[in-house]
Amino acid sequence: MDQNPNVNPNPTPNPGNNQKSGGKAIASLVLGIVSLVFIFTGTAAFVGIIAGIVGLILGISARKENPSGMATAGIVLSVIGLAFCAVSFIACVACVGALGQLANYY
Repeated sequence: MDQNPNVNPNPTPNPGNNQKSGGKAIASLVLGIVSLVFIFTGTAAFVGIIAGIVGLILGISARKENPSGMATAGIVLSVIGLAFCAVSFIACVACVGALGQLANYY
């Protein structure tokens, strides 16, 4: 039997690396969901835009470190929330501007 004494017969995975990217993936997923909730809040959709951007950054970072379905889901939810929050915020600003112009007629 030729065994190398430096080789570990039962290697254990490094749980520290997976936990960091797992935490980022969870944070990305949560921020993506938060950005989806803020779509319906009108001018507070600005908070959803910020949450979507941060969630997108964390999701991309988590996917680079450890590709997983949760990181991908966080990226997708963040992009969808970011897009819809931006449209919602612009629509609210346009409506307020239109109401301001309407007040000039009366």
